[in-house]
Amino acid sequence: MRIYSVAVLYILLVLSGLRVYAQPARELEIADNYKPEPKREFRGVWIATVVNIDWPSSSRSLPDKQKTELLTLLDEHHETGINAVMLQVRPAADALYAKSFEPWSKYLTGQQGRAPSPNYDPLEFAVTEAHKRGMELHAWFNPYRATFDKNFNAVASDHITRLKPEWFFTYGGIKLFNPGIPEVREYIVRVVLNVVNNYDVDGIHLDDYFYPYPIAGQRINDQEAFEKYGTGFTDIKDWRRNNVDVLIKMLSDSIHAHKPSMKFGISPFGIWANKYQNPEGSETNGGSSYYEQYADSRKWIREGWLDYINPQLYWPIGNRAAAFDKLADWWSNNTNNRHLYIGQAPYRLLERKTAAFRNPSELPNQINYLRNNPRVQGSVYFSSNSLISNPLGIADSLRNTYYRYPALPPPMLWLDSVAPNVPRNLTVKETGRGVRLSWQEPTPAHDSEPVYGYVIYRFEEGERTDINDPKNIISIKYNADLFYDDNTAQKGKHYLYIVTAIDRIKNESERSPAVAVSN
Repeated sequence: MRIYSVAVLYILLVLSGLRVYAQPARELEIADNYKPEPKREFRGVWIATVVNIDWPSSSRSLPDKQKTELLTLLDEHHETGINAVMLQVRPAADALYAKSFEPWSKYLTGQQGRAPSPNYDPLEFAVTEAHKRGMELHAWFNPYRATFDKNFNAVASDHITRLKPEWFFTYGGIKLFNPGIPEVREYIVRVVLNVVNNYDVDGIHLDDYFYPYPIAGQRINDQEAFEKYGTGFTDIKDWRRNNVDVLIKMLSDSIHAHKPSMKFGISPFGIWANKYQNPEGSETNGGSSYYEQYADSRKWIREGWLDYINPQLYWPIGNRAAAFDKLADWWSNNTNNRHLYIGQAPYRLLERKTAAFRNPSELPNQINYLRNNPRVQGSVYFSSNSLISNPLGIADSLRNTYYRYPALPPPMLWLDSVAPNVPRNLTVKETGRGVRLSWQEPTPAHDSEPVYGYVIYRFEEGERTDINDPKNIISIKYNADLFYDDNTAQKGKHYLYIVTAIDRIKNESERSPAVAVSN
């Protein structure tokens, strides 16, 4: 990259002993081959709570330790460049949040139904701390799993499997909601809306567990429900797919009716269907969500029921059975202008069983492949501890190369296309520790939506004031405070500052007038 320097004229003002400058008279020209890092990219990570995979480290740890552990996770991911976390809040018809009519999760307190002591609300704490770091938090639900093991006697007395045993079938040694029962679907919608209405989460996220993954010798015991509710269907498999479709549509309509700016996404198994099963499927040879889990994941995104889809592509580039590159291309051709975030697998670097995943370049090559496809908006990594452990240096690669600059999540214009107005009357003042920026709230936007936060840009003397280049972002604020303290400003340097406003969907205003200071 080459940036051609052009002299920039500042008009010097003296104010309270400070040298404050007006906006540059001319901007620098940029070479034709200059390509900034992406300013808009979804960079997510799953934080799994089931069997304490990622957090908390032990179900018997005290709340203060759990909080400290979560803060450490968020800090590490923030430093790596992650801008969104998918926190598992309902792993087995239980809750890692206080405002729930389902029992507390045993993965939090060691016994299902037992409240943390001293009491706290993990989800409320997590949302607050994620937003402090400029990270979205999506509440991750397992909609149909009701138990995770065979110890049914250990479930709480008010667990739904005890209250409504007729709603469940047992498969693979665990209890699962029967998706074909209308009351089941209504119940799951109520569970999700309880979080939508009571927590400041940015999104609702479902994973890949719908009807169970096939197990040899097992059968789904739902024939009675099919006979009762399957009117109009001659094939039980089509009925099962329709049951899942109905739930997804109900969730989409309900979530957006209660909070129009709430994002709704699903992370399905990476193969919708193989081409040998369906001519519209992918060139793969593996399990498929459509035929094995009765989950028509392509339909949900094509119908516009989802705001994003996040297929789990946990295979290497060029894999014979299921190639990462072929699947990424297939999904990018089937997302109907909604967002596509690709699930990637740092945990497989720890397995070291597959030759491709012993190559330190495998995941970086996948990131490069995705960035070359304009219909892919980002990645989500499974899972938190795998990424933090930095296998083969992947976290270092993100921190130092791919995610070295901050990024805003891409906006969802079908939810909201009206950006805030420009912050007013920006002032910049040198302080003993650095530089303080202050401004006034923008005038109301056309849709009257309040400002959700601000983006702070800083430029050194002679730099082009290009807010499309994320290297100039020093802070993404998810709060409406009208000031920012730049404590990283170095003594003796001249800086130019610009502030923009963002709304909940991350639509961004025009830039404020630039103001400079000599620190």
